[in-house]
Amino acid sequence: MNEAVKRNVWQRFVREGVLDAARLQKRIEESWYMCQKKGVNPYDGKGSDILTTDQLHQRLEKNDRLTSIAGPIMDKVIMSIQQANTMILLVDKEGYILAACGPDPTLKRASEINFVEGSKWTEDVVGTNAVGTALRTGEAITVVGTEHYSVASQHFSCSAAPIHAPDRTLLGVLDMTGALADSRHEHMLAAVCAAAFAIEQQWASLEKMDEQSLIMAASFYRQHTAPMAAVSMLGSVVWMNEVMKERCQMTVPFLLRELPKNVWKQDVMRNVFEESGSLQIGQLIQFSNVKKTPASSGWINTFHYNGVIGTAESFQHVLWQAERVAKTDAAVHIYGETGTGKEILARAIHRNSSRKNGSFVAVNCGAIPASLMESELFGYEGGAFTGASRSGYQGKIRDADGGTLFLDEIGDIPEQMQISLLRVLQEQEVMPVGASKPIPVNLRIITATHRNLIERVNERKMREDLFYRIYVFPIELPPLRQRLCDMERFIADYKKRTNWNGSVPESLIRVFKQHSFPGNFRELFNILDRIRILYGDHVPADLAASDCMISLERECEKQWTSRQEMEREELMQALKDAKGHAPTAAKQMGMPRSTFYRKLKQYEMN
Repeated sequence: MNEAVKRNVWQRFVREGVLDAARLQKRIEESWYMCQKKGVNPYDGKGSDILTTDQLHQRLEKNDRLTSIAGPIMDKVIMSIQQANTMILLVDKEGYILAACGPDPTLKRASEINFVEGSKWTEDVVGTNAVGTALRTGEAITVVGTEHYSVASQHFSCSAAPIHAPDRTLLGVLDMTGALADSRHEHMLAAVCAAAFAIEQQWASLEKMDEQSLIMAASFYRQHTAPMAAVSMLGSVVWMNEVMKERCQMTVPFLLRELPKNVWKQDVMRNVFEESGSLQIGQLIQFSNVKKTPASSGWINTFHYNGVIGTAESFQHVLWQAERVAKTDAAVHIYGETGTGKEILARAIHRNSSRKNGSFVAVNCGAIPASLMESELFGYEGGAFTGASRSGYQGKIRDADGGTLFLDEIGDIPEQMQISLLRVLQEQEVMPVGASKPIPVNLRIITATHRNLIERVNERKMREDLFYRIYVFPIELPPLRQRLCDMERFIADYKKRTNWNGSVPESLIRVFKQHSFPGNFRELFNILDRIRILYGDHVPADLAASDCMISLERECEKQWTSRQEMEREELMQALKDAKGHAPTAAKQMGMPRSTFYRKLKQYEMN
């Protein structure tokens, strides 16, 4: 049907509500009726729901994998049809345009109707169009000229194909749009379907790799006494331990929602991330029988923690994990920013364990010189080396025999020491310097660090076998900025411990609750120390934040590694070359836009 006939059909429909259905394909017909019912303006159709720059960045981060896969494929498609006035767009499952590339004249013409990155292109916003109709129906479709419900898009021909995950979950839509006058639009549907299929194939391949990584992470818990399962980000159970298999009687894979909630209580034990640590690939979930579950607050009464518990959900979850692992001898790794109280939590796990009557020995691996670390940890025989005590020294590991050894800043331990420590963990025996035979020990290991151990392994600064020995039960401590709702409790606890009767002004507490506290509790207690020393029990009601908060007086410069400094310089140079235009800079660096924006945020270049 030619454009003149279609225009007559369209005009009669928008003026009189009468539609000659025989002249339109079924999907166009039902879309027109839907647009009319929703009150879409047929004489407009320009994009009106457009994300801010920050909102777009957030969506790009959320869809990082999709954009990373689609970007190179979209570039290849454009290269193959570079003589055509055609653009290609990636749209998320909610209809927001994530990426658009093509010839500048076509992009400019599209921008005149707000058909740009960040714009929402669904039927209820801009009327019948290939993107919106493909999103709604889950089918590939071509919409040509006056088949568009609103006039803004009627000078274009659009073909769109949905992008599905292997389980048919909708990920987004790929669209090709060109000028109506270009005869090549007849071939666009085949091209966009082929490109969408290529994206789906790569997505499926990565999803399979994620599943294998998730199962590998879960396999360390196969002998766990509680029922456990590994669940993908799409909610599919891909692994169960032996206890869960016995009680569940279901065969993997199956959807988590298929388990009756009135029988199984689900608690997230830990989140699992892919190698880089930036993308979550699933969760390890521990199950219990609903009928046997104690009152929600009961566990807190049985776990003794020498600190402020508070009401923040993030820390409640930490204590829930700590209470459960304390009953076992599993190796615990506590990680989080500096100053979050890692040693306090380690001591609490020890005090609530069957080893509570044994010693708790804390060692800061970052504070011991590499040359002394072996003798400090493993001990030595009398006269083992020049300057050694004649009576010898049994070392921290033997000091902790029967109790708990807490190795803080484990990420700083030298490689040679990693090999020796691995033997202690594997064989439960220690070889003092100068000794001829090993000495058996019985201890529990808790480690902690503010570093990313996964990155240390990837950088070959930590042995992979040691990592898997100490990373059995990781617990992430939330930073103070995630617990600001309990600020009054932290101040009250400080006052009790220091016998201080001063009162912190409400105005200052409000400032505290807006502060990011990069130094966490150490920074907070330093501030309170200054107030107590300066004013004693008589704190001025109008005390200003600048009088006691050093971090507000002078912003500390971020410290980057040499590798990060080089990457930051490259990003900065690319932005300068592109005159501040981020998409152009990302393209010049051969980097997906979502990754580029994430790095800008990481290096505080927003």
